[in-house]
Amino acid sequence: MSDDPPTPPAELPTDIVNTLDGYPSDQLQHVARYAEELAEHKTREARVEEESDEDDIDDRPDDVPSKATITIKEINDNRYYYWQWREGDTVTSKYKAPVNPDE
Repeated sequence: MSDDPPTPPAELPTDIVNTLDGYPSDQLQHVARYAEELAEHKTREARVEEESDEDDIDDRPDDVPSKATITIKEINDNRYYYWQWREGDTVTSKYKAPVNPDE
């Protein structure tokens, strides 16, 4: 391990780096645990929000069977919702909507 301090990520704002540099190691460990827990919480919130958005677009067309589920496909760096279901050995997909309609 090097005696030099670590290089902060370029994405981290300078004011945060300067604040953290002033903390003793025990406080930094508390901050690290909190930051990890907060990141996990926000990831869960985003996942719940995405699932909620999927529920909002659950207006199933007549030609889509009740067993179909909504999946997300990425095509040319764009994400789209598709209905998807199995018909025998074949998986059938039908376009639903863009994941982010603003894009």
